[in-house]
Amino acid sequence: MVNWNAKFAARTGRMRRSSIREILKLTQRPDVISFAGGLPAPELFPIEQIRAAADRVLTERGAGALQYSTSEGIPELRSYLAARMSRPGLTVSPDNILIVQGGQQAIDLVGRILFDEGDRAIVESPTYLGMLVAWRAYNLNYLVVPTDQHGLITELLPPALRQNPKLMYLVPNFQNPQGVTLSGARRAHLAQLAAEHGSVILEDNPYGDLRYSGEDLPSLYAVDAQVRGLSELNGGVIYTSSFSKILAPGLRMAWIAAPVPVIDKLVQAKQGADLQCNTFSQYIAYEVCKDGFIDAHILRLRDAYRQRRDVMLAALEREFPEEARWSKPDGGLFLMVHVPQHINATELLKEAIERKVAYVPGDDFHVEGGQNTFRLNYSNASPEMIEEGIRRLGALLKEVIVRQPA
Repeated sequence: MVNWNAKFAARTGRMRRSSIREILKLTQRPDVISFAGGLPAPELFPIEQIRAAADRVLTERGAGALQYSTSEGIPELRSYLAARMSRPGLTVSPDNILIVQGGQQAIDLVGRILFDEGDRAIVESPTYLGMLVAWRAYNLNYLVVPTDQHGLITELLPPALRQNPKLMYLVPNFQNPQGVTLSGARRAHLAQLAAEHGSVILEDNPYGDLRYSGEDLPSLYAVDAQVRGLSELNGGVIYTSSFSKILAPGLRMAWIAAPVPVIDKLVQAKQGADLQCNTFSQYIAYEVCKDGFIDAHILRLRDAYRQRRDVMLAALEREFPEEARWSKPDGGLFLMVHVPQHINATELLKEAIERKVAYVPGDDFHVEGGQNTFRLNYSNASPEMIEEGIRRLGALLKEVIVRQPA
């Protein structure tokens, strides 16, 4: 018998399964109300539009839609996305666009082309678990900057920037896991600091279209271009977004927008990973989006998710103990709950699942700490399920606080 553990590369010792993916296995029973996944509502998938798009693609493009294509992505989809991302005074070219297999591959590929073993990277606290999973093999030194209700506290950035980090990673809109949004003033400050220190930013924006309250804010790539006086996408921001939350995650379709030299290196990395994205899915995404359907569909998603967010926030106010506090997002799919410091949310999850309700413990979203936090998703459950699930969680928390006083 082969001793496979002796064959694995040393870096695999730093790898482990995503805790969220493992928790989801425990919550597949239909009697469990799960707030654990970052899942869009399946009943809102535009199935008829996707079916019609697939028919058009096969009828009009035939075998070409089932053939290999370019590593960069089909020209039609890249041109559509470039036009959608362009702003007055800022032109995004199709040459700035690379199509990838979901936002997770975007993060993985950026890590491949930028990081050497032990490099420094600035991250928010808490931050996106999927990024920590993707980059774990590089044994990075994370420079952690706190957040508040207005996102990353940019006033605390200069000491970290002086340590010459390779990259800053942010989810500026409705951040996963907290749901907080980087304010307009902090976006400008962040871009100015990055330009002064020669730093680069990975702007991860899968939720930006899902705003339910407040005013839209400019993307970091646009703010960066303004600060640097650029009219083309040639600054210090690598941008990524996805069709997973606004169309359907099963298509596995996302994109990276970046300066051309970055795209060229990302294409080389992608060719080593999978050669190209699914040609057929790319054409389907283009067909669904090209005539404006996606904008009307986003409005429909906003209405549905706004209602579910509001139901969850009202239920939290009604059912949770006064010792708990939580974020109040203007959009996206998540909020984060803080309970008293002595309560371990990972241990509490075992009792929650016994009561047929689930969440994601917050410690995996933190480089350090976070044991007394957990993330709730409100997009995937019906309003009635949200109310019942929060009632169960609230009752459990009240019991635990009495049983385990500080």
